[in-house]
Amino acid sequence: MSSHVPTPAVSALAKAGVAHTLHPYEHDPANDVGYGREAAAAIGVEPARVFKTLCVEAEGRLAVAVVPVDSMLDLKAVASALGAKKATMADAPAAERATGYVVGGISPIGQKRRLRTVLDTSALAHETVYVSGGRRGLDVGLAPGDLVALTGATTAPIARAR
Repeated sequence: MSSHVPTPAVSALAKAGVAHTLHPYEHDPANDVGYGREAAAAIGVEPARVFKTLCVEAEGRLAVAVVPVDSMLDLKAVASALGAKKATMADAPAAERATGYVVGGISPIGQKRRLRTVLDTSALAHETVYVSGGRRGLDVGLAPGDLVALTGATTAPIARAR
């Protein structure tokens, strides 16, 4: 996809009039540090401010959990935040079908079917956070409050140290 064609995430930000910055970078398919860590290094932002979007399944329903790339998702905590007994990682094909994005480029914004979203509370400590812009090699920076408003997210402590 050309970097000049807006992704659904970028289109949703523009349509909502949300102030944001675009941070394209060259995605390396041989990268083995993970998409989020690669993005943080490529755009020169500390990993605690770059958030990965993970698709989970809780009681038969898909949802997304948005956590800093330097942490892991606490499945018990996200299940609790979703009002479920337990949560598991969704399989990649289901995540891609529901969101309309490919793994490594799943954005919490502009999903094909808007999934329930839980954002780790650590995001609120930053003036700007960075999430996938809807494709591998593109992050967007925006205020965490705007991310919450645009996605209808709830916030909860769902990240744990690696």
